[in-house]
Amino acid sequence: MKIIFISDTHGKHRKADIPEGDVLIHGGDVTNGREAQMLDFLNWLAELPHTYKIFIGGNMDRMLEVDSVKYHNMLPDNTFYLENESLDLEGIHIWGSPMIPRFVGAFNRKRGEALRAYWEKIPDDVDVLITHTPPAGILDRTSMGFSVGCKDLRRRVNELEPRLHLFGHVHESYGREEHNGSTFVNGSFVRGFFQHFNAPFELEI
Repeated sequence: MKIIFISDTHGKHRKADIPEGDVLIHGGDVTNGREAQMLDFLNWLAELPHTYKIFIGGNMDRMLEVDSVKYHNMLPDNTFYLENESLDLEGIHIWGSPMIPRFVGAFNRKRGEALRAYWEKIPDDVDVLITHTPPAGILDRTSMGFSVGCKDLRRRVNELEPRLHLFGHVHESYGREEHNGSTFVNGSFVRGFFQHFNAPFELEI
């Protein structure tokens, strides 16, 4: 199965050159907070040829936190929105969450117990983990050099060792790393002042 992964398009999704693949996954921050961007994103997904499309929210996607049911009812065929929930896709177990350590916007929770409660929901047999926040210490450094990922998520990922952990949120740390048999990918699309763009990742599982 070929997965195409992108994150943090912030309304610039139509600027992306999306490769062919079986599954397109988006790691959140679909918008800059504008409903028109979300509606156009859903139309864009419907236009893409991938067999399945999966996305989660990000801290800029407040409309999903306020009324996810509304957007669930608008999803194109074979498109899935995950909010702290699982999806089994042709034998691949996927789990997605928009939650982030306290910052700005939507889906914010305090570090510690409040966030840990969400990570404990991740199934033990997860193959592909999608979170908006990075785990601490992996592709999570800001331009000022601060590590802003979630320590409790890192501990849970170390326990589970998923085949893929896909995320975004920290635009400056776009990239791919391997740790303990897991592949970690920060797929942030935008960089700089949103005038320069990174390529989507192509992954096999």
